[in-house]
Amino acid sequence: MTGRVGRRTAVAVLTAVLAVGASGCGDGGGTASDTASKAASAAASVGSRAADALASATAEARRRLDSIRGGVDAKDDVKLGATGTDDRGRGTVTVTAHNTTDTEKSFAVQVDFRGSGGNLRDVVVVTVRDVPAGRSGTATARSTHKLSGTVKAEVGTAVRY
Repeated sequence: MTGRVGRRTAVAVLTAVLAVGASGCGDGGGTASDTASKAASAAASVGSRAADALASATAEARRRLDSIRGGVDAKDDVKLGATGTDDRGRGTVTVTAHNTTDTEKSFAVQVDFRGSGGNLRDVVVVTVRDVPAGRSGTATARSTHKLSGTVKAEVGTAVRY
């Protein structure tokens, strides 16, 4: 990870800080440092959960790609369309894989969703199945959660098998 925090995480941290601050204001029992400590703890918890989710998605993508036997690097044969958003706010992108061999092949493609600053926001693997020899096939990669702000997609790894 690059150490940057995405907009969604920043909003969650701010919400946690405000909630902790508001809970400390009305009872007269907390000091400013108690409130700050609680806010820092809440912010760390939110940031930790976001980092854990990204680490989990990255590990799952790596596991799926590593499980492919007899695959070859096909990154140059894969192109992505424009990044969009589905009706649930998840990032989407069309993945097109061109089969340059003389037999039917499938492709496993890791798609990295990145924020405007280049920070990694999500990682998914999509399969483009049974692409005929000399032809192209498509699939849609969809992020595992809502991605706010400007998001772009990049091919992380592509394997033809």
